[in-house]
Amino acid sequence: MTSEVKLVSGSGIPLVGNDIDTDRIIPARFLKCITFDGLGEHAFKDDRIALNGEHPFDKKEYQNAKILVVNRNFGCGSSREHAPQAIAKWGVEAIIGESFAEIFLGNCVAIGVPCVTGDTETVMRSQELITANPQVSVTVNLETMQVQCGDFSAPISMAEGARNMFISGSWDACGQLVASSQQVKATAAKLLYINWSATA
Repeated sequence: MTSEVKLVSGSGIPLVGNDIDTDRIIPARFLKCITFDGLGEHAFKDDRIALNGEHPFDKKEYQNAKILVVNRNFGCGSSREHAPQAIAKWGVEAIIGESFAEIFLGNCVAIGVPCVTGDTETVMRSQELITANPQVSVTVNLETMQVQCGDFSAPISMAEGARNMFISGSWDACGQLVASSQQVKATAAKLLYINWSATA
């Protein structure tokens, strides 16, 4: 089983607006959860209530979308890891935006959700195309660093370190630990502070 993420393809969901913070992505009252299971249904909960069914995450045409398209400074605010978890649990597998808050971006990498950036024209054009045709195919290619939205294509960018982690599958730190469990045990057996009772 591989954890490589080289390409994400599917329908898209446009979320227009700058400075959408983590408090809006997942309101504080949902942070008391023990696991992240079921968190997706509460993504953007207060915004969705305020828009009474007109929020993109509620619209029928965007259900099952895999690629979220946002604008500037997405994920700003408090550093809650529940924010990318809620988006991922809703079904999003990649995010295209003009820019991302640094901690939000890091939290996305940690759970295998690539966040790629495009210029304003690329992002707005993608949002417009998805709005006009919610079934249009959107592809984020981390090998060629291109986004394809119907007949429209444009370059995207991502920090090289994060890109290499996705392409190689090394973003999954827990998966690496499990895969290397024998080496972990062997190393632990040599550490006196772990095995002090056996040597006392």
